[in-house]
Amino acid sequence: MTEPQMLTTPEGRRLAYHRTEGAGPGIVFLGGFMSDMEGTKATHLEAWARAQGRAFLRFDYSGHGQSSGRFDEGAIGDWAADARAALGALTEGPQVLVGSSMGGWIALLLARALPERVAGLVGIAAAPDFTEDSMWAGFSDAQRAELTETGRVELPSAYADSPYVITRRLIEDGRRNLVLRDPLAFGFPVRLLQGTADEDVDTRVALRLLERIEAEDLRLTLVKGADHRFSTPETLALIESAILEIG
Repeated sequence: MTEPQMLTTPEGRRLAYHRTEGAGPGIVFLGGFMSDMEGTKATHLEAWARAQGRAFLRFDYSGHGQSSGRFDEGAIGDWAADARAALGALTEGPQVLVGSSMGGWIALLLARALPERVAGLVGIAAAPDFTEDSMWAGFSDAQRAELTETGRVELPSAYADSPYVITRRLIEDGRRNLVLRDPLAFGFPVRLLQGTADEDVDTRVALRLLERIEAEDLRLTLVKGADHRFSTPETLALIESAILEIG
């Protein structure tokens, strides 16, 4: 595994990244909550983009993977700012944003703020507003009280031995970055991919996103039996096809 390069953001955070030179529009992969750029989708798409001669960027948000900072000190706004810094410093021209899970939320925030830098958007089990609509809405009264009083609560993780540490700042910052409360008008094509066996993001989230996005070229593909990882050969091929369709 090659050593990543490092980018220092305007906030002083150091982001680890791998960039492949190539033709545009380039592809920017935006990972999920507590994930990193060494995951199956990121590395598979990097190899595929290289074979296509396409520019490709994958990176770790602060507090994730090989980047600086602690995960429990970060929030949606921080990670969106990281993505914006990476997009600005490490890419040229419009890009195809590929957002997985939380990365789908980050992609929507980028697209809303910098539409001129977006050639198209692919959401893979996109999870916009999950801190409010999934976490906070699903907390018990005891968990809400613990979060309010202590500033944090621990949730079990299906993907790691250690629990998720959810902070009050994460919830409050998430409320400042919600995207599903108003229409999202985009002048570029959008593809949404969602598995019906996803236990982390309900298909209703994808349908709600389909309703909120206003775009001339917008499609949602529901894949029966696919789970949240969306990393089988068949689902990876669907991601490739979605990228080719829009950029």
